[in-house]
Amino acid sequence: MTLKGKLTGDNVLLEKNAIEELHNKSYYGRPKGDNLEVSLTESAFLIYMEKIRVEFEGKEIDFEDFFLKASSLLKNFELFYIVYKDMRERGYYVQPGVTGFRVYPRGGHPGKTPAEFFIFVTSERIPLLLSQLRTHLETVENLKKRLVLAIVDEESDITYYEVKKITLKGTYKLILGKKLSTAILLEDRVMVWNPDASLALQKDGFYGKPMDEGHLQLSLIESCYLLKKGILDIENKNKEVLDFDSFSKSASDIESNFMVKYSVYEKLRNEGLVPKTGFKFGTHFRVYKNIEKIEKIEKNDDKIKLPHSDYLVHAIEEDHVFSLQQLSRAVRLANSVRKEMVFGTVDSHVDFFIIGRMRL
Repeated sequence: MTLKGKLTGDNVLLEKNAIEELHNKSYYGRPKGDNLEVSLTESAFLIYMEKIRVEFEGKEIDFEDFFLKASSLLKNFELFYIVYKDMRERGYYVQPGVTGFRVYPRGGHPGKTPAEFFIFVTSERIPLLLSQLRTHLETVENLKKRLVLAIVDEESDITYYEVKKITLKGTYKLILGKKLSTAILLEDRVMVWNPDASLALQKDGFYGKPMDEGHLQLSLIESCYLLKKGILDIENKNKEVLDFDSFSKSASDIESNFMVKYSVYEKLRNEGLVPKTGFKFGTHFRVYKNIEKIEKIEKNDDKIKLPHSDYLVHAIEEDHVFSLQQLSRAVRLANSVRKEMVFGTVDSHVDFFIIGRMRL
């Protein structure tokens, strides 16, 4: 039986028996008095499935006309429809929600089980503001739900990503003594000439990389951290001693976003993780959770053998805007090398969240 309804405003009002036929059995819409109120997205799907017929201004409209009308009433309606149809055809019960849709677990439904996750729908072409993402994340976390991004590409394929906050913790404890040595800032890196200090920094802290036997080169980030911790003194090439402020200023002249990266690096190190450069992966850091102390470094070996890293971490500011194409590349690369893609957000403090592919 095909049910009848009228398009009124931004929803469709269906006749009384639709409550039993569509809501009580398949959880479409919301009862409103003696009628069933159905959203534009639900209505389009029900018209497509030939379960309802809809009138507008006294005339029945077909799927095409309804779709065009709905598109004029709801921005990006076609994206919502594509995702809604996909979720329904996968066997999920879906209802409109604060971020797009509420999705119920398989075997569950409204009135029986709480929603499992909330879907935020967007297009690959629409830049995603970090502030927008954080608002959605805070909303769903307050509701004790999961947040899923549904990104629709230009061919209407959908990629689903789960976004969640994470507290990163590692097992490394800083055991280096104070004032190991004085190091020299060159152009864009720092050199430790003292062989004993070089060995200690490698073995006990996993800092730097040997340039040759007894000489260690440190990145600007590592050097700034060691300077702040009082483990190294640093001079410039003119033998002028640099404090944290002067060193970080020099580093910022070399790399404009240095302090954003440093804030994330410092947080990671302070939480017992070991960050190393992530340049080969197109990100700021590759990060290790558990690294045992290196008991021996071979005399002629200039490489420390580290296990596989656990995370790729990219530092971003609170006004960051994601390109979804870049985001997709970053997550896919992280997954392909068996890591998780983590973003460290920097404002008054540093927070971390993971974005990963979700298979439904």
